Amino acid sequence: MDNRNVRNTTSGSTSSRNGYQSRPVSQQGQRRQAPGVQGRAPQGSMQTRYPSGTVRRKRKKKRSFASLLLTIILIAVAVIGIIILAVYLSGVRYTKVKVSDDLYVKFLGKVDSNGNPISGKIIYSDGITANINTTDNKIEYSNGDIYYGELKNLLKNGTGRFEFSNGDVYEGEFSNDLMDGNGKYMYSGGDVFEGTFENGIKSGTGKYTFASGDVYEGAFEYDKKNGNGEYRYSNGDLYVGNYVNDLKEGQGKYTWTNGDVYEGAFHEDKREGYGIYKWANGEIYEGEFKDNVLSGKGKYTWPSGRVYEGFFENGVIIRAEEE
Repeated sequence: MDNRNVRNTTSGSTSSRNGYQSRPVSQQGQRRQAPGVQGRAPQGSMQTRYPSGTVRRKRKKKRSFASLLLTIILIAVAVIGIIILAVYLSGVRYTKVKVSDDLYVKFLGKVDSNGNPISGKIIYSDGITANINTTDNKIEYSNGDIYYGELKNLLKNGTGRFEFSNGDVYEGEFSNDLMDGNGKYMYSGGDVFEGTFENGIKSGTGKYTFASGDVYEGAFEYDKKNGNGEYRYSNGDLYVGNYVNDLKEGQGKYTWTNGDVYEGAFHEDKREGYGIYKWANGEIYEGEFKDNVLSGKGKYTWPSGRVYEGFFENGVIIRAEEE
């Protein structure tokens, strides 16, 4: 029997000619595989062979919270940029104009090719807001006021008409959002002023007609009668003279409709100081006055020729002048 190649039925291996045993067939050149596995790694993973024969799978890396947040921020910035560009291309602008150290005006709305406002909202530093529409040359304020007229740098400049919420109306010139120049102011109560304004108040010369029928023509300063003027009362009386803060002050002449005439000094709208009072019946007083009556030293002359020189108090003779 040839024993050169005898199969070892016990070990399941084949002996070689020189007595060495070969490896089991199952270990030669290939790995054992589980049933149903075609020798491919599961999808979505990679296998790495290590010297020991073990296999480790690499897991997919997940995005960190920081990178996700950064992506969201970049998208938001891009969206905002697109919105800003669209708003800019549509002609919408934001402008702030400084009027003085404590007064400014803001505007948000559409402008023309020269940057002049067309429509939008004006915000003033005092809290008042306004809707502007230059197509109608109209500004409607949050307090109920309405302006029709010219604008420059978001401010009333030029000629226009301002309707106050209380019923007053001004028509005339404006400068830097204030009444300035010639204009006409009509009060809701019926009074009317025609004259010059400066920085929003009556200043210069003008004519003030009261609802009662009284009329003043003359100088104004600080929004009041200041300086020389003529005041005609509705009853026919006439005063020509000086005023200080709406009151007769200094030298003046007052003529009553009954013919009486006073010419002399006034103080706080009263006859006070030296003056001459001539009655229509021919009597004359020359001397001092206080609170509109004869008071102090004076001379009284009757039409008959009688003359009294002495002292008066509250319009009454108190004693003759001492020789």
